[in-house]
Amino acid sequence: MGARGRGQVIGDVTGRRGWRRALVTGGAGFVGSHLCARLLDDGTDVVCLDNLSTGTRGNVLELDRHRGFRFVRGDVTDEDVVRALPGPFDLVLHFACPASPVDYLRLPLETLDVGSTGTRNALELARRDGARFLLASTSEVYGDPLEHPQTEAYWGNVNPVGPRSVYDESKRFAEALVTAHRAVHGTDTAIVRIFNTYGPRMRTGDGRAVPTFVAQALDGTPLTVAGDGSQTRSLCYVDDTVDGVLALAASTETGPVNIGGGDEITMLELAQRVVELTGSRSRIRFVERPVDDPERRRPDTRLAAERLGWRPRVGWSEGLERTIGWFSQAAAAA
Repeated sequence: MGARGRGQVIGDVTGRRGWRRALVTGGAGFVGSHLCARLLDDGTDVVCLDNLSTGTRGNVLELDRHRGFRFVRGDVTDEDVVRALPGPFDLVLHFACPASPVDYLRLPLETLDVGSTGTRNALELARRDGARFLLASTSEVYGDPLEHPQTEAYWGNVNPVGPRSVYDESKRFAEALVTAHRAVHGTDTAIVRIFNTYGPRMRTGDGRAVPTFVAQALDGTPLTVAGDGSQTRSLCYVDDTVDGVLALAASTETGPVNIGGGDEITMLELAQRVVELTGSRSRIRFVERPVDDPERRRPDTRLAAERLGWRPRVGWSEGLERTIGWFSQAAAAA
């Protein structure tokens, strides 16, 4: 793979699972709720902490039937709330953060708070309990990348004062905080950089491409493609993302490690595919492209393959069919 980032340390995988009790911050969100469900299926007790600013109670409502599940409505930025959580924990997955442009532009200060104070509180909890800590970072730390595909060694091309900066810089700071906490206190930490993930439980109004296109196609309204649609993303189905996250958590790797899909697709191609799969008569309508919208995005996932034995298994076509099916059922039940 070549040289890694300056000062980056990658450990050896020992392959540990069977956690007794896990905390998932942001556990009622899209990816967080899937993590909660998977951990419970694996026999791990789960505490889900969420303030429901972007997550929904409905995402984890069916998990209440598990004796080992507990939902706590609260904010990870509140130190008293975090300290009072019913531990001890041996795994802390820090996924709390508005993750879509609609949400972090609506909640800019809260987004910065959860990356700083929230991360610090979750780290201190992990330190107290001697737990494995994993930070959910993002491909957005690479900004509008000048390197393609993006390796973990790439430092990024981020506008620190642009409209997307509250999310980008929140995650970049969180990564620095996790790294410092490990160096100073010896906290058992890891960083995962998650690329564009999609699947069931996404919100139709969160502004991301897949739920937006699917909802528009099912409604028979025009699919709004930003710019000329030539910008690319690499989609990863949520089950594959969860596999990668838990593989990293079960290892001794510190990261950062990219987790994302390998099938790069333009936004125009994605919109056309959604129309085809839904059988919709919707047309394509081009709209103004957002400021600092990345031109190309595809992860280099060789590190995840080499160190974690992880590769995405669900192709974007199959994943889209599953996602469309879920949205169709949700619409019929509404």
